[in-house]
Amino acid sequence: MMTTATTTHRNDAPVVLAAAATGVVDFISARGGDVDSIFGNSGIAPDMAGAPTLKLKLAAYCRLFEQAARQIAGDKTSPGNFGLHFGQQFQPRDLGMWGYAAISSPNLGSALDNLVRLFHFHQESSAMQLVKGADGLMRLEYQIYSSEIVERRQDAELSLGMFTNVIRDCCGSKWAPVEVHFEHPRPEFWKEHEAAFDAPVYFSQPTNALLFRPELLQRSMPGRDLQLLTMMQTCLESLGSHRPGDDGLVDRVKTAIRVSLPGGYPSLDQIAMSLRVPAAAIQRELSVAGLTYKDAVETTRQSLARMYLDQRQLPLTEIALLLGYSELSAFTRAFTRWTSVSPRAYRKLAH
Repeated sequence: MMTTATTTHRNDAPVVLAAAATGVVDFISARGGDVDSIFGNSGIAPDMAGAPTLKLKLAAYCRLFEQAARQIAGDKTSPGNFGLHFGQQFQPRDLGMWGYAAISSPNLGSALDNLVRLFHFHQESSAMQLVKGADGLMRLEYQIYSSEIVERRQDAELSLGMFTNVIRDCCGSKWAPVEVHFEHPRPEFWKEHEAAFDAPVYFSQPTNALLFRPELLQRSMPGRDLQLLTMMQTCLESLGSHRPGDDGLVDRVKTAIRVSLPGGYPSLDQIAMSLRVPAAAIQRELSVAGLTYKDAVETTRQSLARMYLDQRQLPLTEIALLLGYSELSAFTRAFTRWTSVSPRAYRKLAH
């Protein structure tokens, strides 16, 4: 069984339905956060959060949760687990039409299929798929493709929390996945993740994913309602959040590079194979964007390097490995070439 949805965009910035931010104003307030400051720094008006048919820029939406994590943690150098906790309490109905389409499905398999199939109406420049892994476990995978959105840890953690609650709507509040995977490095307070999901959690993985046993797919959804399902599908399709266009190949290449870097410098052929796209086609698209393949790797490394250096709990040696360098000295030389300061000096200057 495999269901896949990949969303792309043309010239406009990718968007997400504002329903994905339902309840965030109250959640920030309850934790002592400054709503006006957090929303102001994100470029979103608080009254937009949760509106079922409004669209937010995906970058602003991700920035909203990163800002909240930094402010409420009380330490800008070590963001807290705001997204994790927000996602754990977020109920499927709060997702609006997309969520109702899932919970009104006949069984869990069709609920997850509908989440994936309708995903492109909910969020752009992102991918979601339901696939059976080689180990026999089902994998519900999620990832933002937009290479411009570098900081997206909070979004990943809240999204997997949301998806977990769709499954818990069917299997009960005590249900737990077999494993949870995140693409970002292990954060400081990572034990909270294992407590939240009641499962082993692995970081620095190729994508964000919930792993669970396939027999769950046959379980009936308690809120199944085919009339409501049809209505929600129709409403989403008429809303037309999805803007068909080019295949976003440059973003897909940068995402594939990002995923591959912990295994060392990825060759063009490796990336072409992982995307199932000819290497020549990749080079053509990059050329149109004014880039070479080497440029794509370098810009990806640069943006990730700054983000990782801002996470002070990450040792420099681990950052070097995450960026595909075999030793710290190679990373230090590269970073100094990009910024004219060493990674250590950058950390001191930034904080």
